[in-house]
Amino acid sequence: MPKMKTKSSAKKRFSITATGKIKRKHAYKSHILTKKEKKRKRNLGYYTIVDKSNLKNVKECLALK
Repeated sequence: MPKMKTKSSAKKRFSITATGKIKRKHAYKSHILTKKEKKRKRNLGYYTIVDKSNLKNVKECLALK
């Protein structure tokens, strides 16, 4: 059986921390920023951890176990 390939789009969007968690960026930070509050834009800039409900799908895309 051949190895499963990593999805290139997932490879660019997610990264793995030293403890094995998967990091992602927030959405809604690319355009139409004039109507968003400064605090909201600042908080959207930070990374966050992938939620437990999406973890299985993300791991499949990254070809992890």
